[in-house]
Amino acid sequence: MTPSAPAPHVDVATPERVSLSLPVAGIGYRCLAWLVDASLLFFFWVALYFVITLLVSDVLGAFQALSGLVQTLLAVGLFATQWLYWTLAEVFFHGQTPGKRVLRIRVVREDGSPVGFFESAVRNLCRAVDFLPVLYATGCITMLLDRRHRRLGDLLAGTVLIREEAIDLDKYTQAPAVPSESERESAGVQRPLGAEDVELVLAFLSRAPGLEKDVRQRLGARLVDRVGAGLADEERAKVLQSPEATEAFLRTRARAAH
Repeated sequence: MTPSAPAPHVDVATPERVSLSLPVAGIGYRCLAWLVDASLLFFFWVALYFVITLLVSDVLGAFQALSGLVQTLLAVGLFATQWLYWTLAEVFFHGQTPGKRVLRIRVVREDGSPVGFFESAVRNLCRAVDFLPVLYATGCITMLLDRRHRRLGDLLAGTVLIREEAIDLDKYTQAPAVPSESERESAGVQRPLGAEDVELVLAFLSRAPGLEKDVRQRLGARLVDRVGAGLADEERAKVLQSPEATEAFLRTRARAAH
């Protein structure tokens, strides 16, 4: 019996020269996320239709009475509205639409970095082609043929969908080790981090942008307590004054271990 092929993943090299492996979201995850987003768009258009019927009794007749140019502009506006939904959601919510958030998947660049406006705009403009001839037939065929389950829009934009792994919060909330007498005497000196601490810090830094603000701040403070036991009160307060300052300190500590 031949062993099964390994699950596709994205290898990311962090600035700390540590390799992270991000699991790729398969076609099942993507289809379920699309169904959630498509349902939200459907209910939006249904609600808008009923609002319009309160103002115009014969909506279809009013549409047919419009000139060809106006009808074309309305059709383009319909596509543009949906394109804005996908694109702006992915840009402002770190690669996630509501459907992707429910399924815990996220759009990133091929190197694992956050998706930008250009990449999101290109991949969502290509939805019209991926949808052909019906129900994303072209996109599904492309995903089945591609090793990383990318549709045509992803191939052109250089993006891939990854699955978010569950975060073990207990690892970050463990009480810091009590320093020895010699360590307390050299309070200002920061000792190099061990392999376990480096792993915790890097795991937190890779996931921090997707965490809620209060959770991000709380976990960052816990890690500062763990890896910055020699900090004076004033230094600790300065490190914890913002998530950016906290993560910059943690990143420096992790780099010092290499």
